[in-house]
Amino acid sequence: MKQVVCVKWGSKFGPDYVNRMYGMLARHITGPFKLVCLTDDAAGLRPEVEAHPLPELGCDWPKNSAGKWRKLVLWGDSLPGLKGPTLFIDLDSVIVDNIDGYFEYGNPDDVILARNWAKPLQRLGQTSVFRFPVGRYPQILANFRENPQAVADRCHFEQHYITEAVPGGIKLWPEDWTRHFRLHCLPPFPLRYFLPAKLPAGAKIVTFPGGPNPSEVIDGRWVEEQTRRPTRWQHVLDTFTPARRIDKRAWRHLTRFVLPVGWLRKHWAE
Repeated sequence: MKQVVCVKWGSKFGPDYVNRMYGMLARHITGPFKLVCLTDDAAGLRPEVEAHPLPELGCDWPKNSAGKWRKLVLWGDSLPGLKGPTLFIDLDSVIVDNIDGYFEYGNPDDVILARNWAKPLQRLGQTSVFRFPVGRYPQILANFRENPQAVADRCHFEQHYITEAVPGGIKLWPEDWTRHFRLHCLPPFPLRYFLPAKLPAGAKIVTFPGGPNPSEVIDGRWVEEQTRRPTRWQHVLDTFTPARRIDKRAWRHLTRFVLPVGWLRKHWAE
């Protein structure tokens, strides 16, 4: 039985993200599997998804930190419905090809992460897609609970803490398996004004850390607040009107343009 876990809390992602994840898994996993969703609201989930309450973090939330520290609950001494090697996938990821290799790669006790391509010169992991043995390394969460603010001040992001905290070190997926949408699919500025994002050869999962989200990119939008796709010229003109920018910094607004992505509509579906 191949095991996949996702985490849904708050209002950012609705049940449709979980249901879509199940559909993508069903198309791209050989043999039996189960999807466990740890959540604070199981309403609307399809019956095939095994939903359990999201465990508590068990400590104060670090202040002034952008890290997704809530995900550290995965490193407790147990998780409901799960035992042994388990694959975690962020809900805003898109599965585009068979992922059996994610369950077979390395050893069962390995912790295997995607490479953090935002810092390519450092051997840092990125936790959009990672495999871990449930309950094998509870000291990761226990050590964080002892002084969460100190961990956040030192590491800044949850994935940086995981990179340093795994006993014996992390491993990384083969480079072409897990692709970062902004860095590997989206053409560089200004070519993205004329060319759509491409699906890299060999990719199995495309991740969207830091945005934009696939729900907007499908339609050629960068953020949810854009109710419809802007034209190229309108997006450029909006740079000079601070109230219309999608980023308060003019340069970042100018670069945050994407044409509709047809292959996402094919793959990101329930």
